[in-house]
Amino acid sequence: MHVLTILDHPDPKSFSSAVASQFSAGAESLGHTTELVDLHAEGFDPRWSMEDVEGDASGRVPPDIKAEQDRIARADAIGFVFPLFWWGMPAMTKGWVDRVWSWGWAYDQLEDPDKSLQKPRTGVLLVPAGARSDEMDEKGYTSALETAWIAGTFGYFGFARRELILLNGSKGSDARRKALLDRAYQAGATLKAPD
Repeated sequence: MHVLTILDHPDPKSFSSAVASQFSAGAESLGHTTELVDLHAEGFDPRWSMEDVEGDASGRVPPDIKAEQDRIARADAIGFVFPLFWWGMPAMTKGWVDRVWSWGWAYDQLEDPDKSLQKPRTGVLLVPAGARSDEMDEKGYTSALETAWIAGTFGYFGFARRELILLNGSKGSDARRKALLDRAYQAGATLKAPD
């Protein structure tokens, strides 16, 4: 498969960057090809603009969005790596989703509100989180994220297989962080083709 990884972190030495690297290395260990989209390094503009609105209406996709959609077209699996911010996505990831996965290209609610216009793909979200898993589970945060992202947003992406991997305790000890990086590697090394 060709595996596209979307990274959202401004620091190339961040834990999130290390997670993206390990995920890609795991995928490569199976013989998959990989491609990294480093949103900050590439200077992606996450702001939804009138150019986007007009592009949706006219069918003329802004050039920066067309480039992202072309990357997606090559991918059989997509991994997202971003730190959990305020129980959601950081602005860069959210803006990338808003602008790139546009109506008429990714989905069409008029024809079938639950159907993606994209080919089936495997999707994995690798999300470093400072909070402990038991805290998130007890307060319902984990199930809320699964509902919003796995049952909701990423269903429109055509992800026939989709998984949320919360890397809880990412601000913890070196041993804890190593275990989380090993988990990211395994996520890449066990990627399955979409159903």
